[in-house]
Order: sequence, then C-alpha cells, then structure tokens
Amino acid sequence: MILGVHALIYTQAAEEVRAFFRDVLEFPAIDSGGGWLIFGLPPAELGIHPAEGPSFHELWLMCDDVYATAQELRRKGVELARPIAEAGFGLTTAIRLPGGGELGLYQPKHPTAVPKGK
Repeated sequence: MILGVHALIYTQAAEEVRAFFRDVLEFPAIDSGGGWLIFGLPPAELGIHPAEGPSFHELWLMCDDVYATAQELRRKGVELARPIAEAGFGLTTAIRLPGGGELGLYQPKHPTAVPKGK
C-alpha cells in the first residue's frame, strides 16, 4: 500500500538547497547517511491537470496568507522570483532557490484536501 510521496529537487547546489529547506523553511529532516538530508513535508495534495503538450510535474508550497508568508521569507533573506499575482485559483508567487530554480508558493482560493492548521 502507498504510504506517502517522495518528491525530488535536482540542483547543482544541493548543499545550499538542503540548508535552505533546513534553516530558512525550517522543515524537519533526518540524515539518511553521510549528511544526505531527507525532509519531512507538510500535508500534501495532488492535482491532476490536462496538458496540451508533453506531461510535466510541478512542486508548489501552499500557505494561508501569501503576503505574510512572503514578508516572513524576505526577512530571512529569501528572494521572490516574481511578484505576487492573482491566478484565479489563488494568489501565486515563487521562491528563488539557492543555485537557481524556483519553488512555487501560493494561497489557494479553492477548497483544499489539506486540513487547516496542519
């Protein structure tokens, strides 16, 4: 039986991105050996969207208040990759990751499968 999801981020700055998740986002982690951190994630949900071209995958963090979350992240030295914008389904932005790349961040306006306060 499936017991969870193991998401992957591939980057040329693995140590810096691991430190970002540990120190800035403060996600709990275990050392699976030799300093290789595996992070516990908040509760998750999975949406399946139609694509007009080849299939692809995205990873987004959800929050209750995107403006407050963005402000807190900026205080920790995090750069937003783009301004907060209305997207119909919610308010969206992205976090610039160390070494390049982005991680989506949004405040959903739709009902979610994630219990509030988790």
